[in-house]
Amino acid sequence: MEGLDYLDTFSPVAKLTTVLLLLALASLNQWHLRQLDVNNAFLHGELDEEVYMQIPPGLSVDNPQLVCRLQRSLYGLKQASRQWFTKLSSFLCSHGFQQSNADHSLFLRFNGDITTILLVYVDDIILTGNNMAEIQTITILLDREFKVKDLGDLKFFLGLEIARTSKGIHLCQRKYTLDLLSDSWMLGCKPNSTPMDYSTKLQANSGNLLSADSSSTYRRLIGKLIYLTNTRPDITYAVQQLSQYMAAPTDTHLQAAFRVLRYLKGTPGSRLFFPATGTPQLRAFSDSDWAGCKDSRKSTTGYLVYLGSSLVSWQSKKQSTVSRSSSEAEYRALASTTCELQWLTFLLHDFRVIFTQPSALYCDNQSAIQIATNPVFHERTKHIEIDCHLVRQKLHSGLIKLLPVASSLQLADIFTKPLTPAVFHHLCTKLGMMNIHSQLEGGS
Repeated sequence: MEGLDYLDTFSPVAKLTTVLLLLALASLNQWHLRQLDVNNAFLHGELDEEVYMQIPPGLSVDNPQLVCRLQRSLYGLKQASRQWFTKLSSFLCSHGFQQSNADHSLFLRFNGDITTILLVYVDDIILTGNNMAEIQTITILLDREFKVKDLGDLKFFLGLEIARTSKGIHLCQRKYTLDLLSDSWMLGCKPNSTPMDYSTKLQANSGNLLSADSSSTYRRLIGKLIYLTNTRPDITYAVQQLSQYMAAPTDTHLQAAFRVLRYLKGTPGSRLFFPATGTPQLRAFSDSDWAGCKDSRKSTTGYLVYLGSSLVSWQSKKQSTVSRSSSEAEYRALASTTCELQWLTFLLHDFRVIFTQPSALYCDNQSAIQIATNPVFHERTKHIEIDCHLVRQKLHSGLIKLLPVASSLQLADIFTKPLTPAVFHHLCTKLGMMNIHSQLEGGS
């Protein structure tokens, strides 16, 4: 019983944005990238509570009423993952690592000019740094304590395929995409040029409700597509729209999901590219689609953040409240982007990366820029929540610098609305996406 037999069970895992940022920095700084796997990770955790279990099958005892008291955690215990992470973090901190406050799964050690960084996702570990001897030393220490498996250079992590060349790092989910198409019986389908039809907008009551089995199929498909957005920003808006109808999907929504699959059929090898050259400077684009949701009339926030030329963070999300004007919707989008920039700034400080501040934040709405710049309250702004005005605070503190951008050059448009094929593919090239398998797939 929670609170009586056990207490905390939450265990932090690395954010995927942290993984992307780490890979982008490794590419820029020419760091070594290694991957480790811990054998039987949960068995290393030490329990804080008294935990008993029944006699396992095959173990004969004289008294059938006897039970076993566990000395260490066991697979199946709700607190096993937390106890494992506690044991690992204590071990790392005792060997000179510092735990990041921005992402608790990130551990860093600096010894003069030597940088060593360790990122943990349950029992999968990325180990990187600028000194190979130091990395090998850490690997030996971890193996002595936990029995780890050295998987060599980082090539496959959490379903992400990592390929490194002298020009940079390529990141994709090609195998995951092909498996998804195969499971959906869509490997032989005709490809589409875009993931969504730009001439129509989805609504909750469009089409006929699906049966229970078809609804389950729809939900499983959307769940798989959500994980695919970790390396495919080009389908992020489409998946965000489709995920709103998981409670009561219709045949129209299912056909829209199949359109995403047909788009993936034409581009299974599309990937993010983190170049090995450039400067670690943060810049972001923020946009919104005012009252874009036909059902609730709420707006959609879209933003993307670059580190140099590497896309490390993006989001497409429906806003929590209805905005009275496009200026208010844009201002709320600016607030979300500012929070992401602040968090990434904290992360870069933990990495001890020297970068130029303030971060450039581009917005195509002059009214929203004026609201952030001028501390004047009037009819347009007096009802906006206080938390949105952190844009003005961060602007004055020097964290960000708001800059205007033409609507035709607004890269965040791809996260707020369906686009025509020409505009869509133009923005995809600006996201730093490429396909090194294009010749194998019939492209040029």
